[in-house]
Amino acid sequence: MGAADIVPGVSGGTIAFITGIYFRLLEAISAAPQAFFRSLLKGDAGGFWRAIDGRFLLALLAGIVTSIASLASLITWLLAVYPVLIWSFFFGLILASVWHIGQQIRRPVPVLLAPFLAGALFAWWVTTLPGSELAPSAFAFAGAGALAICAMILPGISGSFLLLIMGMYAPVLSAIKGFDLIPLALFAAGCLVGLLSVARLITLAFRHFHDTVLAVMTGFMVGALSKVWPWQQTLSWRTNSAGEQVPLAQVPVMPDTWLSLHGQDPQVVYALLMVAAGLALVLGLEVIGQRVGKERCGSR
Repeated sequence: MGAADIVPGVSGGTIAFITGIYFRLLEAISAAPQAFFRSLLKGDAGGFWRAIDGRFLLALLAGIVTSIASLASLITWLLAVYPVLIWSFFFGLILASVWHIGQQIRRPVPVLLAPFLAGALFAWWVTTLPGSELAPSAFAFAGAGALAICAMILPGISGSFLLLIMGMYAPVLSAIKGFDLIPLALFAAGCLVGLLSVARLITLAFRHFHDTVLAVMTGFMVGALSKVWPWQQTLSWRTNSAGEQVPLAQVPVMPDTWLSLHGQDPQVVYALLMVAAGLALVLGLEVIGQRVGKERCGSR
């Protein structure tokens, strides 16, 4: 999830869904406010830890932080040197996730096409929004954290891309690299408020409208596929924190168009192999998840 959240266009929520921890994550986060008042304020730290599935959240947070700290530079380098291949891999991941989430729908009826299309159109619209510039004020950092974390927990919507649209991607990344405590604390506070709010909302929505929510999320992923299409035409650029020109607004194009624009090999065969690798990874994780689930059921 940490590696995915670094890349504008890939959602950490998608990775959570692929690995089968999405609903456990929602339940753990949703339980936190109630557990805080019922257990922690009364001195029952152990009860609070159990209520929020503390071991799971701690392991997940450790993985995210470790990934961001260790893979940020590597992923940035890979995207710069092998953009077609890396985006092809992400495309395969999300494409397989569409199929994976669609399978979770209990009663696939025609009426679910409406929320599916709404989700797809919304995600596509978000990916076409132009970037803007916000003054990196205290309110901007807190608001960016709240909005970004809401997007990060939704499969198909990239929190880092939303930061890019708001013009806060570079300031937040700069604060992380420079370990600027005050902006990071404000950003974290916004993340906490947004996370507790959206997790509770999504949990309630799943309980009452399970198939409808899954249809919307499947639509989110379909709509987001245009953002991770390997061959893109850059319409505008932005200057990153290192003073380098990087793409801001892009539109997907076919490989032959990409060849005429860049004069480089579109690497179609290798791209297809990377898409297949992404598909295989999701299918492999699903098989492992099913086996673990059967073993747990058998041991009870």
